[in-house]
Amino acid sequence: MAYNEKLADRTREIISLTHKNVEEKKMFGGLCFMVNDKMCVGVEQERLMVRLDPEKYDEVMEKEGCKPMDFTGRVMKGYVFVDADVLQTKKELAYWIELALEFNKKAKSSKKKK
Repeated sequence: MAYNEKLADRTREIISLTHKNVEEKKMFGGLCFMVNDKMCVGVEQERLMVRLDPEKYDEVMEKEGCKPMDFTGRVMKGYVFVDADVLQTKKELAYWIELALEFNKKAKSSKKKK
């Protein structure tokens, strides 16, 4: 199992409550949820990847289980990893997904225009 399927199912359920334009893509050894053609959240192994407003980065780094995303060896501000063991309740998981969905409204699309 390359990614936590239970966490992916829980993530899918929360996103589907409010968003219809959602695409799932396997990438980075996990599953990425694209909302409105923009990377939003991802699930890999035992953690959630969250794309959030870079202005909230320092604030969320104080939260338990939150770590900088350094996928390439360089910290990517505006992206964090959250350990699955601090996402046990729907409320805990929804907090992070809502942060990502809020930023998604103003994030730039990674899709190339034709």
